[in-house]
Amino acid sequence: MENGIQKRDLVKAIIFTIITCGIYGIYWFIKITDETNHIVGDANGTNGTTAFILTLVTCGIYGYFWAYKQGEKIEAAKSAKGLPPSNLPVLYLILEIVGLGIVNFALMQNELNSLIDG
Repeated sequence: MENGIQKRDLVKAIIFTIITCGIYGIYWFIKITDETNHIVGDANGTNGTTAFILTLVTCGIYGYFWAYKQGEKIEAAKSAKGLPPSNLPVLYLILEIVGLGIVNFALMQNELNSLIDG
């Protein structure tokens, strides 16, 4: 763990999500959200628990907004480190719309892992 951000093994996280019937995925969603807020210094950003509850209450609609905002935050963190942009908000939104949320989690975690490594 570096600066409040935990580097996660993508394969293990996906397997845990599958074998726990999505329960680990909820934890992963919350952690990705909180760690992304931490890495960009967004103390006022929606925390992971609130984002998850809003996604449930809105029957998944908030999840589209969440995916796009996560992409913007990760792009901001990459930009701060001098890395080129890569249209992550649009990619995450499209993947969320077509029902590939777990792919979003993996891509977001991969970006966070890369930011930890520098």
